[in-house]
Amino acid sequence: MSDFFQTLAAPFDFVFMQQAFVIAVLVAVPMAMLSCFLVLKGWSLMGDAISHAVLPGVVLAYLAGLPLAFGAFVAGMFCALATGFLKENSRIKEDTVMGIVFSGMFGLGIVLYTKIETDIHLDHILFGNMLGVTWADVLQSGIIAMVAVGAIGIFRRDLLLNAFDPQHARAIGLPARLLHYGLLAVLSLTIVGALKAVGIILAVAMLIAPGAIAFLITRRFSQMMAISVLVAVVASFLGVYLSFFIDSAPAPTIVLLMSLAFVAAFLHARAKTARAERELASAG
Repeated sequence: MSDFFQTLAAPFDFVFMQQAFVIAVLVAVPMAMLSCFLVLKGWSLMGDAISHAVLPGVVLAYLAGLPLAFGAFVAGMFCALATGFLKENSRIKEDTVMGIVFSGMFGLGIVLYTKIETDIHLDHILFGNMLGVTWADVLQSGIIAMVAVGAIGIFRRDLLLNAFDPQHARAIGLPARLLHYGLLAVLSLTIVGALKAVGIILAVAMLIAPGAIAFLITRRFSQMMAISVLVAVVASFLGVYLSFFIDSAPAPTIVLLMSLAFVAAFLHARAKTARAERELASAG
């Protein structure tokens, strides 16, 4: 029996696994909170756009000898501002603009990356390298998580009103434009914090799945945010833990668990709706 428990506790004996557990949870919390706003605003593609748009910023920051996180944040904000400018000054819809901007910037990043010699692996940028992070990376992600969670916590009500009814938000004197771009800034910052752990592509799933799962389960925003964070934290912890035993990468395992949770939430919601319809029919 003692051997069994030693086997279960084995992942916690390695420093690289300890770092992976910590950074996974730190990344999960702000991304889950943002996920709720993205789902409610129909901004899932915006998370996708900014995630892909950071690639040229990472490459240019490397060439300039600047912190990669700085380049990623600047590129993400440029994507958000460019999307807003093109939407306001053309007849093209926002989702089309986002698709054009992020695909163009992602293509630019790939072209720049292939033209330089670097020891940075593209796979680590795209898919993350959770098992290769250092305590310095954990600290950086922790600081970013604190800033993002603090900003969302302080302005949660204003952001929620602006997400549902921006015209009403402006009518009562809220700075709707500032809230709009403030949310985009927090989104960009959070993606930067997740870059080392889950990479560009898998960050998209973590920005969408928790909020979508919570949206299927509850209709109250406070509960939605709590469920979203709980799902993201549990899936992140279990994903890292299971990856040790099945010899897989942690980030894709986390996303797989979130996908399974979404299927379960969808089936639960369908069953609940069908039961309510049957009760209504029998009562009638």
